[in-house]
Amino acid sequence: MPIYRKEGVLPAKQNAIFRTPNENLYHKEIFGISGFSDLASLVYHLNPPNILKSNGAPYAVKPKIAVYDNLHTRSFQSFKTTPSDDYIDSRKMLFVNTDMSIGIAAPSKSMTDYFYKNADADELFFVHNGSGTLKTMYGKIPFEYGDYIFVPRGTVYQFKFDTADNHLLLVESEGPIQIPTTYHNAYGQFIEHSPFYEHNFKFPIHLKTHNEEGEFLINIKKLGLIYPYIQSKHPFDVVGWNGSIYPYAFSIFNFEPVTANVAMQPTIHQTFQGRNFDICSFVPHTFGYKPNGIPSNYNHRNLYSDSLLYYVDGNIMSHNSKEKGLFSIHPGGLTHSIHPEPIERNMGNKLTKELAVMIDTFNPIMITEYAINMEFT
Repeated sequence: MPIYRKEGVLPAKQNAIFRTPNENLYHKEIFGISGFSDLASLVYHLNPPNILKSNGAPYAVKPKIAVYDNLHTRSFQSFKTTPSDDYIDSRKMLFVNTDMSIGIAAPSKSMTDYFYKNADADELFFVHNGSGTLKTMYGKIPFEYGDYIFVPRGTVYQFKFDTADNHLLLVESEGPIQIPTTYHNAYGQFIEHSPFYEHNFKFPIHLKTHNEEGEFLINIKKLGLIYPYIQSKHPFDVVGWNGSIYPYAFSIFNFEPVTANVAMQPTIHQTFQGRNFDICSFVPHTFGYKPNGIPSNYNHRNLYSDSLLYYVDGNIMSHNSKEKGLFSIHPGGLTHSIHPEPIERNMGNKLTKELAVMIDTFNPIMITEYAINMEFT
């Protein structure tokens, strides 16, 4: 995300002496995705950001694999998950490989007594049910139904939910999650025929500096374990920051796919890219408008990727399913078949009514034990 932003109080020069009104030094931290040489933000704290008071014993949250090798089209109903008051306990990983994990979070209460940090992965949420606020050291981000929420790895955060009925699609990425390179120019600015633009993003707002002492629990995820760390200073003690790494949100309803006089391939819906995977947004759009053109996409062989389709709402133009929250898996090696009924049903229609998130993984996925309990037959 190369859009430069700045909030709060900053020094006159990047490496100049920077003191509080009481003549104490602010504590500078570089927050980067690859050391000192890639995208980064500079963050200025009231206190050293590594003051540890105590730490507890780690506990495991790594999912257990039920199916290592799969060559069957399968479906899983994610709304079968059991909601949990605790945010960490509500996170259930369903599909994993060496690049990413895909799961569901259904927390019924806000995070009030601890903070969370994923030290391994960038996180991307899709809000299927619920609304609220993501609270970070960069500021707050309000979110609602249809929002993607991006949280860079290493970000300490809390979710505040407005209701108890929350259902979030969750992607953890071992590599950076980025905007597709085809959507911006060499300078990082979005090009005019991109399906979305800079002004569509929700950036952190209302930076609040917390100058508080006490016991602040931060649960850190690292290599399948949760490490409870207690700091004596509030983790949101930031007075200012600037740079190009920070959390943001983006509504799927602001995605505008390219259309043509014939049906276009699914790649026109690409929204994010990661290491060996793509994420696409299927949203309502016009069918191909050429006379006698077939509106639905054509059968295609998934030779290079497993395709996962997460149904949000409406009627998927190439499928019969209307099950909200349903995952369908189409493994690499099989032809991804288009159901014949919707092809006939869509003849003569001018507009799709679909809303879905598609994830193409270029390494095969494994299915967890928790996912097996959700299998839809």
